[in-house]
Amino acid sequence: MTKVKVLELISFIKSTSEIRHIKIILGGPDVTHNCDKYLLNGADVIVIGEGEQTMAELVPALEKNQDLSLIDGIAFFNSNQTLIRTKGREKMKSLEDLPLPNRAAIPIEKYLETWKNFHGQSSMTVSTQRGCPYTCKWCSTAVYGQSYRRRPANKVAAELKYLKETYKPDAVWFVDDVFTVSHKWLQEFHDEVIAQNAVIPFECITRAERLNDEVLTLLKNAGCFRIWIGAESGSQDIIDEMDRRVDVDVVKTMIQKTNAFGIETGTFIMLGYPKETIEDINKTIQYLKAANPTHYTITIAYPIKGTGLYQQIESDITIQPEWHLSTDRDIDFKRTYNRKFYDYAVKKVMMEVEWNKEHLKGKHSNKLKLFKLKTKSLIKTGQMLFNR
Repeated sequence: MTKVKVLELISFIKSTSEIRHIKIILGGPDVTHNCDKYLLNGADVIVIGEGEQTMAELVPALEKNQDLSLIDGIAFFNSNQTLIRTKGREKMKSLEDLPLPNRAAIPIEKYLETWKNFHGQSSMTVSTQRGCPYTCKWCSTAVYGQSYRRRPANKVAAELKYLKETYKPDAVWFVDDVFTVSHKWLQEFHDEVIAQNAVIPFECITRAERLNDEVLTLLKNAGCFRIWIGAESGSQDIIDEMDRRVDVDVVKTMIQKTNAFGIETGTFIMLGYPKETIEDINKTIQYLKAANPTHYTITIAYPIKGTGLYQQIESDITIQPEWHLSTDRDIDFKRTYNRKFYDYAVKKVMMEVEWNKEHLKGKHSNKLKLFKLKTKSLIKTGQMLFNR
């Protein structure tokens, strides 16, 4: 999502005489399958996969003008403007020796202030694991791969203690794909944050089948105030099409149980996935009403290069905007219905969910608000049917 802004920054650097000598190195999931495009747009070197060991070798090599082809895990243009992509770098087996991120190198206070202004509380991000053992077709594993590696729980707790004492954030967001994938690690994490007085309110993402009463208790005692539990759809057929390998009823029940534990819940919804029908969308609405998560996000499915979804729809792409002016979200492909249909479908889902939340207030519900929401939902239904 930051690609367009990154390209603007590169253009600024390369067109400004005082700083055009600066070497520009890019990393992350998107660069893996678009090396040539980023290099043609001004990047000097692309780091593919995990970057710590690569950067430790790359920076001195650039300073000494050494042969970059000897460094694993990079891509660059040689003097003949031929794309060179070196041998892939082996993934780190142990994360134990990784130093903490050098947060002092950037004006972190600006991030804390901005987050507080827009969201009511300051927040910082922490990573405890690399890789994901699951196989969802729409998800990119370009950097860490389909693996599972974890930092020692005592070191994660020490990092939280440092953040708590140094920056005093209101909350922490764990960026891990499945925070509770290992119950053994979670028990160790729980014990360490309490022993080190490192408890900070935090939110995390996980899968429903990796939660239970014991895990919810550990999470709550360790400071967890919100859990994001993925489903992506309320239709089991679409979940299976995504290769999510989860039962929608298990997700629904776990969201309800987490709510009952006094922990906020969130879930992710994706409309417009291949083969999705109006019936599937209605099932998603019913799932959201029954589960009643505290928060949810909703998007129209989009293909990320290198994923199973992209391979599946590549020959059916109907809109492919200019690469340097767009993101993956702007790509469109042949779906069950046209794109306008899904724009209205998103709004219908939102109206129905908001109606349900108001309706659950019972005698305290706002009758006028209920009427307006249901009317808007019916209008969106008509617009959906008109634009099929």
